[in-house]
Amino acid sequence: MIHLEKITYMNIWDILDLKVADSQKEFVAENVDSIATAYAALGTECSAFPFGIYDDHTPVGFVMIGFNEAIMYDAFDDVEPPKSLSNNYSIWRLMIDEKYQGKGFGKEAIKLALDFIRTWPCGKSEYCEISYEPENKDAARLYRYFGFEENGEMDGDEIVAVLKL
Repeated sequence: MIHLEKITYMNIWDILDLKVADSQKEFVAENVDSIATAYAALGTECSAFPFGIYDDHTPVGFVMIGFNEAIMYDAFDDVEPPKSLSNNYSIWRLMIDEKYQGKGFGKEAIKLALDFIRTWPCGKSEYCEISYEPENKDAARLYRYFGFEENGEMDGDEIVAVLKL
């Protein structure tokens, strides 16, 4: 059964060991970077929820959900966050280990992430945002399946898509 588990001292090393294929490294941040970013969000008006994606007891991926991720852009003088990140949720990071791709885990992880978001851990919000590299056609197709629509914004070089919650 696919489920999400909070990142703890008991599972962090298993999650850090997960890797994508070499051909996908340009599309996905390393899990260590994502977990460091979640830690850096502590004490700010941004919330980060890092989870391991598990198939029963086997870690197969990582997802990080954010709220008000726009706050994290304050560290950069010349970068404006997409407006859709202000006071909205985001699927900030998503990765499935190369050994477990093509088995439906990504689709199930997004469903579980959206289920978590709809518990409103940071209060109600209008949208969930996600972004992806223009070349990542598989990601675009997966996000459209869930109803995410491109809104014309860019997050750096990434396309922004939003889902009305």
